[in-house]
Amino acid sequence: MPRSVIHTQQAPQAIGTYSQAVKSGNTVYLSGQIPLVPETMEMVEGDMEAQVRRVFDNLSAVCEAAGGSLADIIKLNIFLTDLGHFPLVNQVMAEYFREPYPARAAVGVAALPKDAGVEMDAVLVLND
Repeated sequence: MPRSVIHTQQAPQAIGTYSQAVKSGNTVYLSGQIPLVPETMEMVEGDMEAQVRRVFDNLSAVCEAAGGSLADIIKLNIFLTDLGHFPLVNQVMAEYFREPYPARAAVGVAALPKDAGVEMDAVLVLND
């Protein structure tokens, strides 16, 4: 099945050997997003809530570039350096998503790129 690379200036540029997302058929695999501000490629200023919001905004931009939205995400993976922030992620996620919510995993990790506190990746399925 042919695949295509999804790219947008509205989300941080790849900082390694990967694409922001890859589309195969009607499925889009979004690479992990950390709380980088696309215009500066610097970490967002502020607290953990600001980091979580920036990650959702970055994911949203990539979803839109693929022709979808956060509502089309069927699987979301969340990586946190402190699982104590899990209730905050739930609170903010409730502002970005409506039922039916995507399947989800939350994993505690020792470290993330650029000392981020959160990273998320996702799988999106576009309607035909």
